[in-house]
This record gives sequence, C-alpha cells and structure tokens, in this order.
Amino acid sequence: MAHVGKRIKQAREGVARTKLYSLDEAVKLVKSLAAAKFDETVELSLNLGVDPKHADQMVRGVVNLPNGTGRTLRVAVFARGAKADEARAAGADVVGAEDLVQAVQGGTIDFDRCIATPDMMPLVGRLGKVLGPRGLMPNPKVGTVTIDVTAAVKASKGGAVEFRAEKAGIVQGSVGKTSFGEEQLATNIRAFVDAVNKAKPVGAKGTYMNRAAISSTMGPGVKLDLSTLQTATQVGA
Repeated sequence: MAHVGKRIKQAREGVARTKLYSLDEAVKLVKSLAAAKFDETVELSLNLGVDPKHADQMVRGVVNLPNGTGRTLRVAVFARGAKADEARAAGADVVGAEDLVQAVQGGTIDFDRCIATPDMMPLVGRLGKVLGPRGLMPNPKVGTVTIDVTAAVKASKGGAVEFRAEKAGIVQGSVGKTSFGEEQLATNIRAFVDAVNKAKPVGAKGTYMNRAAISSTMGPGVKLDLSTLQTATQVGA
C-alpha cells in the first residue's frame, strides 16, 4: 500500500466523504486545504450519463474561462504565408508548415495547444498518431482548425480549455489556480459546467450530469451539490 503523507491525510480528514458541498463551500474548502509550496491547479471532474464509445453520445467542446486558467500556454500554429505572419503577430510561440511537421515527427513537441488553418490539415493529418494521444490534434469542433488564427491564438492564450468525455463518461478540466479568489474560481466552474451542458449530445438519455467534484493538485476531492450550479445551467437537463 502506498504511503500517505501526514499533510495529505490531514487534508482528507477535513473533507466529509459523503457530503455534497455547495459550490461556494467547496471552493473555500479546496483553497484552505491547498498547502503545497507551489500554486496548485484546481481541477473539475464531471461524471456524465453518456457512453463515449457511441458516436452520438460523445461530449466534446471548448470553454473560454472568464478568469483564465492561471497558466501560460505555448501555442503552435500550422500555417503558411500571410496566415503564418498573422499567427506570429497574435502571439503564437511556434509557427511553421512542413518544417514544423518534421520537428514534431522527430519528437520535438514544445507546445501545449495546436492550431491549424484548413489548408494545412492534409499535412497535419500525418501527425495524428503523435498529436492525437496527447490531445493536441487540431479539430474544427473546438475551434483549433480555423482561418481566423488571430482569434484562435488569443483564445488559447486567454483561457480557452478543451474538454472531452473519456471512459465512463468522465469530463475533466482545469478551472484555475488556488491563488485565485473564491468568486473567480466559482465563476470559472459555472462557465465550464455551462459549456458541458450546452455540449449535451443528441444520444444522451436520462440524467445527463450525475456527479461533480473539485480538487487541487495535491488535495482531496470535494463533492459538489449540483443544484448550486443552476444559476449558470440547468442540471440534469
């Protein structure tokens, strides 16, 4: 059995396992239990009533967090000519075409988000086996295959977070840092939940959103009372 440190044990003892906390209570608790020497990331986990193995039940989208993520992302853009210049002007960290494809194929992936213009996709498609498993493959459904590279780069830099339902219908995403104010975190969480609800697939049956919890990088999970999120969305719709 893995050893559980004293700090982690104490943090777990501060959370009632069966209690459903209101959003405000949960945010305050997660912030109070964050004791790492770095600014911990706050993660939101949603358990949905979908089976991602079925195409008509896949949940995928992007949300622009009102208060950002607290993290500076490195953005790569596959583009040529004027669009490449536009990407650089917008603040992209890595811009290229064939040269960038070769770099990625060679194992150099020094970026956190990947954007491509539509004409570049036949070339970028060769990188599916490399970028796909890392969640970096550009996709028009989440706005990362676009002709408007300026907007895409600025969104990525400003707090855009992609989400996708994984096995067992779990959606997870970063919603800020423990250094954020309580209201900043609560606003980001509501925006994330709202975006996931709007991405409800046509094949979803019954209750859509079953459970939710938040935690910091090193802290325990705190279960959320879904009814306290109804100011931004209709839970279970």
